[in-house]
Amino acid sequence: MKIPTSKLFFILIASSVILNSCYNRLTGNYDEFPDLTDSSSAILDQTGLSKEEQARRREILQDMNKAQQDAYRINAGDVLQVVVYDHPDLRTSSVVTPDGFIGMVFVNQLHVAGKTIKEATELIQDALKDYIVNPAVGVIPSEIHSETVSIVGACARPGMYTISQGMRLADLYALVGGSSVRNYDNQWLDAADLTNSLFIRDGKIVDAVDFHLAIEHGDPDHNLLLRKGDYVYIGVRSESMVCLIGDIPNPHKRVWDNNLGLLEVLTTGGYLKETYWPHAIIIRGGVANPTLYKVDIDGILQGRRPNVMLEAGDVIYIPKDNISEFNVFVRKIMPSVQLFNIIRGNVRK
Repeated sequence: MKIPTSKLFFILIASSVILNSCYNRLTGNYDEFPDLTDSSSAILDQTGLSKEEQARRREILQDMNKAQQDAYRINAGDVLQVVVYDHPDLRTSSVVTPDGFIGMVFVNQLHVAGKTIKEATELIQDALKDYIVNPAVGVIPSEIHSETVSIVGACARPGMYTISQGMRLADLYALVGGSSVRNYDNQWLDAADLTNSLFIRDGKIVDAVDFHLAIEHGDPDHNLLLRKGDYVYIGVRSESMVCLIGDIPNPHKRVWDNNLGLLEVLTTGGYLKETYWPHAIIIRGGVANPTLYKVDIDGILQGRRPNVMLEAGDVIYIPKDNISEFNVFVRKIMPSVQLFNIIRGNVRK
């Protein structure tokens, strides 16, 4: 029996409507994963920390910023101006020697290292009493080279820098010229990895500091006031990769940078196959304590959702249109050493 063309067309349309209304991609298995969007607050909140832990860390930083700064103490390399009232001939400018001394007429060498300005003034006045009646002395530091912090790693000008009152972490980062620039996979990129940067005070890592919040957002709590002896390490991007795997023409890993989003990685991966699942899965936080997020790929492609910016170490998994294939991935591949190596993989020249 031959079906008329008009009737066949009607059957095809009706079948399409029925199939589309009944078709279920079995996305219920993904409901347990939180959505990941690209609002700045959402990205910043993906720390993996509870609200209580975030509040505790912020309280630690607030206490550190409120702590009274220790009084300045003279040290080797500082330059002191010493003035004796009504005796201009005794005015002198002296560099504190490596062993802590300055030289003056009459009193020869005086050990001033480790003393406050008040203590050094009293020391000089006492030494001059044998030569001057009631000497009035003023000590003025004209150059202070001992109030220093160190910054190393992926910054443009690593080294030891003199700090002044009120100087903060972001000020230091700007002073050294920000990130250094290196060639990765024939791309010139900022080498700094703020996620893996460290702030060390009194020999202890202050793990409450978030360098992204401090430097990129100027958060007053995380942007710590600097103190003498602070040590800052800016992480190196060569240790920071993202990986694209799953139902994609070109699975690969690539160097992460601040401007790298999901769409950019999909483009270098050969974009998407026709069988792609409408949600990508982003695995964040490493193998030891991973968090899985779902991303609405269709929403991004259709302009309903913004592109999602990636973080160092992210693994982007594009499942096929088959939930069992995803279950196999979670059960067998997720805990494997291969995935660990993918996440932690380094660029080697």
